[in-house]
Amino acid sequence: MSTDGLKQRNPRKSSVEAPPLENGHPTHTVGQLHPQQAADYGLFMQLVRTLLLLTWFNCCVACIVTTQMLGAPLYLIKKSYWNSWIAMTKRSFGLAITALTEWSCPTPVRVSGDKSVQGQLGLLKDGRIKAEFPERLVLIANHQVYTDWLYLWWFSYTAGNHGSIYIILKESLKYIPILGQGMMSYGFIFMARKWLSDKPRLEHRLNKLKMKRPSSQSGAASFDPMWLLIFPEGTNLSRNTKRISDEYGKKQGIPPYNYQILPRSTGLFFCLQQLKGTVDWVYDCTIGYEGPPKGSFPDAYFTIRSTYLRGRPPKVVNLYWRRFAVSEIPLDDQKEFEAWLLKRWAEKDALLEQFYETGKFPPCERESGSNVNGVEYIESDVRLSHWSEAGKIFGLLMAVGFAVQFALKLWTGGH
Repeated sequence: MSTDGLKQRNPRKSSVEAPPLENGHPTHTVGQLHPQQAADYGLFMQLVRTLLLLTWFNCCVACIVTTQMLGAPLYLIKKSYWNSWIAMTKRSFGLAITALTEWSCPTPVRVSGDKSVQGQLGLLKDGRIKAEFPERLVLIANHQVYTDWLYLWWFSYTAGNHGSIYIILKESLKYIPILGQGMMSYGFIFMARKWLSDKPRLEHRLNKLKMKRPSSQSGAASFDPMWLLIFPEGTNLSRNTKRISDEYGKKQGIPPYNYQILPRSTGLFFCLQQLKGTVDWVYDCTIGYEGPPKGSFPDAYFTIRSTYLRGRPPKVVNLYWRRFAVSEIPLDDQKEFEAWLLKRWAEKDALLEQFYETGKFPPCERESGSNVNGVEYIESDVRLSHWSEAGKIFGLLMAVGFAVQFALKLWTGGH
């Protein structure tokens, strides 16, 4: 299948205006990439970086989990207060991992998309990417390396929705000390890959995500913001998972993909069925990591250790966006839905073929006759709006600490 077939779709045109761009004249690329030379630190510097980065990350996690515990009484007082409190701590974690990436392994990003996301991607005057995506959506993506979710959480930050992201994860991750408890508080959904046991817990979480809550201003009921992130492949791409996937596909008569493993339809099908009527769009992101040669497996090049401790992030993280109306997805029959999903993955494989051949995904598509600054790619890097924004992670806990200290001084001074 060629990428030309991708252009035959006629998605709905976005009603969101393109964010203001820095350039006032037509250009081929918005922003400018400056891929950094791979550091490849030696053992001593790796140890130093490990100490510094783990200190930063663990302090952030400890602060966030403590803040969650301080807000626990809100769960008994009013659920909406608790949800707002948790969303605040979720934003803090998004800031923590964005700051960690910006300071330890600066990572350039190149973004483009088809006509379905026209006007929703742009660049702010300070050079940061701005995404005008809706507050509620289901996000699907190919899963290449363990850092995929870090970059997608950062992308939700560019849309101002880093406090409303929900991720479907492997059950084993919830047993990680402290971090696992924090993710459970975030309402993340843990799956054991056994549908009989997974279905009830998934249904329970989805019921919470589709509940309407009264607005504090108008009083009218509305749905909470939600970015539900699902990796339909269920695990990341590797030599072993590709072999298992290809063997399964052969038994089922499904041709193997060149750069992906087969997606699983059951969980995503159930999610969309349950959320139908409460969410309008499925956003699809195809991720490509510049650096590994064609035919290789990115997980052999980019790990948590190589990226953050050795300072060797991808040369460029490439994101290609599409969106699909939930109303146009076949949700009455799982076989039809499975065929729909496999077709989307075949299109993603064609996108990845172009990426490995040219080093880029297709440029931004525009409606016929339109010319929004002639933008082909939007380029920036993973970063905060300002370094001081990281202070929000600790701000509330510090305020509580000062308040307690002040109260103790008053108490001891009065006795």
